[in-house]
Amino acid sequence: LRTMNVSNNCSTTNLELHHHVRLIELALYSFIFFFGALFNVLAFWVFSCKMKKWTETRVYVMNLVFADFSVICTLPSMVYLLWNESARGQLCQFTEMMYFINMLVSIYIISFISMDRYIAIKHPLRARTFRSPTKAALICGLLWLLVISSATIQLWQRHSALCFQTHSPTPAALSLLTIFFVFILPLAILTFCSTEVIRNLKKHLNTNSAEEKSIQKAVHIIYANLIVFLICFLPACLGLLATFIMERVGVTCFLLCVMNNFSSVVRCIATSNCCLDSVCYYFVTKEFHEAFLPDRCEGALLG
Repeated sequence: LRTMNVSNNCSTTNLELHHHVRLIELALYSFIFFFGALFNVLAFWVFSCKMKKWTETRVYVMNLVFADFSVICTLPSMVYLLWNESARGQLCQFTEMMYFINMLVSIYIISFISMDRYIAIKHPLRARTFRSPTKAALICGLLWLLVISSATIQLWQRHSALCFQTHSPTPAALSLLTIFFVFILPLAILTFCSTEVIRNLKKHLNTNSAEEKSIQKAVHIIYANLIVFLICFLPACLGLLATFIMERVGVTCFLLCVMNNFSSVVRCIATSNCCLDSVCYYFVTKEFHEAFLPDRCEGALLG
């Protein structure tokens, strides 16, 4: 058993999830698994069969669908591990590794899509140099390689008893870097790019009344994507920061247990993003196809 620096008696046994929290996770994961599998299979069919031309958007979204579906595939194992603590070991470590690899890839691909959209709208002339399906595929390939390498090294070094635990015996600097690169940086990228694109689109609202409805739809969907991302990932980010502060400051084992249960629930909320991604980006593609300035926006936003 691992002893915490905040309490001599606070071990992994003391920090187990409450029975009601396990029931909540079971219900949420079951819901996410059913609808996530359904939506991602439909999204894969739309982007692989209905879109004939390979564009930047199609490359990013296909990688996003694959990452999200891979997260969905880990959920049965996660539910099994909820009720079978004795099974924690290599199965739990492998499930944790697959979950975090694909979740992190999903988060960054969402950021890449927003960056690609930003470059296309704000810098349409430079976009021809920076954007292409080949470059998008290369970026995604490098992302997969980097995330798999770093996650494998980090997660396989952890003790099996700490599987899916928010607290771990890592240096403070490493914990802060993890929080920054996993949540804060992608959130900052998405927020900046989305707000800039929205501001640029709104400049054209009064230029042509016939295009105004399409522009408003595009703006609303960017808002929806940003809000979904915030709802899904901001609680998890705040939970990690709170756990980090509590462990360093020194609190009772009871408070750490409460935070551990809270973090488990918000992880479910973060996982629900895998259901919503396919819906959001299907509508992004559909609505942006009808948006204003075909030469600039359709080519920019759809690739």
